[in-house]
Amino acid sequence: MKLSKYGTFAGVALAGTLALSACGSDQAVDPADGAAAADVECAEGGGTLSGAGASSQENAMAAWKAAWEGACEGAVLEYDSVGSGSGRSQFIDGAVAFAGSDAALDEEETAQATERCAGSEVVNLPGYVAPIAVTFNLEGVDSLNLKPEVIAGIFNQEITKWNDEAIAADNPDVELPDSDIVPVNRSDESGTTENFAAYLAAAAPDAWPHEVSGDWPIDPVEAAQGSSGVVSAIEGGEGTIGYVDASHVGELGTAAVGVGDEFVEYSPEAAAAIVDASPAREGNTENDHAVELDYTTDEAGVYPIVLVSYEVACLEYAEQADADLVRSFLSYVNSESGQQAAADEAGSAPLSQETRDAIQATIDQISAGA
Repeated sequence: MKLSKYGTFAGVALAGTLALSACGSDQAVDPADGAAAADVECAEGGGTLSGAGASSQENAMAAWKAAWEGACEGAVLEYDSVGSGSGRSQFIDGAVAFAGSDAALDEEETAQATERCAGSEVVNLPGYVAPIAVTFNLEGVDSLNLKPEVIAGIFNQEITKWNDEAIAADNPDVELPDSDIVPVNRSDESGTTENFAAYLAAAAPDAWPHEVSGDWPIDPVEAAQGSSGVVSAIEGGEGTIGYVDASHVGELGTAAVGVGDEFVEYSPEAAAAIVDASPAREGNTENDHAVELDYTTDEAGVYPIVLVSYEVACLEYAEQADADLVRSFLSYVNSESGQQAAADEAGSAPLSQETRDAIQATIDQISAGA
């Protein structure tokens, strides 16, 4: 199967193309806006590409799906937003051609995935960068200043009242009620949880003495599956607080996070700042692009609670059709127009040109075995 280049695609009718397998976008893409897919390399003859994983990507994935399917005749994306852990498992088991994951494969998973990839290299490719928002539902309160140790204390169930002195000290102009705090965490294994826990462990180790994992480490007060489930639980309660990819926040209140001597609100620009300042993960190969986020930065204007969500793929597939479809779709995700489509739909931080060039060099190597 060969790849064919399509020119700039814009204004595609999106109706009917947005439903992701099993779980769709919380925020429908406006059909009137369209989605631009400039210079998409399409697999001739089309075909169905299967993926599964991070629910953080579901809004961006809706935009990518609409544009890619519109530009590439006969191409269909089926992406199941089942969470990062399940997505990695499905990829390792060979059930899907690629996975979306808010955490790069660890050493054991890499060994298993290499076997699944018939001995070829498995790669972690940043596709979606976004702040993780600390979001809450508290009547009459839209925003709060929260230091790292206060956030950790709340989620570790040590700070249990909204008018606790630790919260009130940094919010003198906010009328805080004498009511219970109801922390909501993810019930499923989640890369968002892993990134959030990694931040707490690095920025407030005394208040968060737990091993970093995609599974929540303590008995929850309330838990829900997926980003959408957490948002629903927060919206449905009073005094609730949780953590979600910022694209899911909607009308909920959010926290400005303590960084050095200031409090920083989440934004794509603030999220991008920490990614650009963070080093590559130790032990990466030339084709692996996993990064080590610097959660303890005190640099001004940097929002420190960030997830880098990866597309996990083989460098070599058994079937030519799979290789061509994966290469085509991931090239679009990595493109300037693909990154902008995600930013417009989900508020993510577009990857820099330098980062995209390095990632594309790896995507270009995806092929089928002899």
